Amino acid sequence: MDYQQTLDWLFHQLASFQRVGQSAYNEDLGNINVICSLLNHPQNNFKSIHVAGTNGKGSTSHLIASVLQEQGYKVGLYTSPHLKDYRERIKVNGEMISKKEVVGFVNAHKEDFTEIGLSFFEMSTALAFAYFSDQKVDVAVIEVGLGGRLDATNIINPELSVITNVAFDHQHLLGDTIALIAKEKAGIIKESVPVVLGATSEEVRSVVAETAAQIGSKLTLSSKNTSYESGLLGACQQENTDTVQTVIEQLRLLGWDVSEASLKRGLLGVVENTSLRGRWEQISSSPMVICDTGHNPHAMKSIVKQLNKMSYNKLWMVIGMVGDKDVSAILELLPKDANYIFCEPNIPRALSVNDLFNRAVQYSLKGQKSKHATDALVEARKQAQQNDLIFVGGSTFVVAEIL
Repeated sequence: MDYQQTLDWLFHQLASFQRVGQSAYNEDLGNINVICSLLNHPQNNFKSIHVAGTNGKGSTSHLIASVLQEQGYKVGLYTSPHLKDYRERIKVNGEMISKKEVVGFVNAHKEDFTEIGLSFFEMSTALAFAYFSDQKVDVAVIEVGLGGRLDATNIINPELSVITNVAFDHQHLLGDTIALIAKEKAGIIKESVPVVLGATSEEVRSVVAETAAQIGSKLTLSSKNTSYESGLLGACQQENTDTVQTVIEQLRLLGWDVSEASLKRGLLGVVENTSLRGRWEQISSSPMVICDTGHNPHAMKSIVKQLNKMSYNKLWMVIGMVGDKDVSAILELLPKDANYIFCEPNIPRALSVNDLFNRAVQYSLKGQKSKHATDALVEARKQAQQNDLIFVGGSTFVVAEIL
């Protein structure tokens, strides 16, 4: 199989949460342990940093990787989902895994994948572990896919665990209270492995502190409002920057050499170093078009806060969502005075544009509908004036379609 044939096989043969949701979520670590055993446990061949959280875990993972790259370490980075190219998920020093590596791994092990019943994410995690082992990275920053306790990444024994924050998302899988969700995120905490907790509520701090104490892990709360700046824009990024600064402090205590110069350069150079996209990203001007992958109430609150800081004549919102999110809570947060063009992501989990439009009316959100995100953006650009602002978001998959 060539690269495209390999991707087609993966997406059609292995259950993907990205596309179908809950049915692709395996509630145990059995499969990932079996495949990694067949691969001779590649996750044990490199040091790692494990990052969980409801929001900010992707940005935080990229920021940590960027800082360590600036210090001269060979750094693996595993994140999800991808926006344009599957290989975005697996990088070493900002360079994506080669198509040849992906094809070779799948061809060598696809019978094992189907026999074990691996999900798409479990296969991707095994590939990342094997690749980082082969590349002999000094350290890999590993982002949790969903939750923490039962996530396929949770077979590593990291140098440091990080929980960025805890908010409502994926309640049907993680629990319907903040305390239950926090407990799932805290499932990445390991004995004698320090954990950093980012900006969050007292309730979350209590749950994480209790878990850390029971397991035997030192908990450090993130610094607040540090003077460090990053190359990522948006209201939530200061919290992520503060968390990363605390992470670097803890790594230094563990014996890692990271200079102040590397910390500052890494934070500012994160986009160039890691090719991160979709975080309050301006993709054009006149009119200005900004996209952001935030897709739950906590993230949307930050997005609206940032929009309120912007100067523009009229605000246009291109919005699409998936059906398993708290759609009502998100719609309630959206500005009433914006001009909306509703759409739907091109995945099976999508909330139909008609359903989204009808529900939006209940929240006094007025506009029109255009099924495809790309068409919706074209229409917004047609109607917008030079000094207007167009925002595209509501779903990672909507952003992926317009980039």
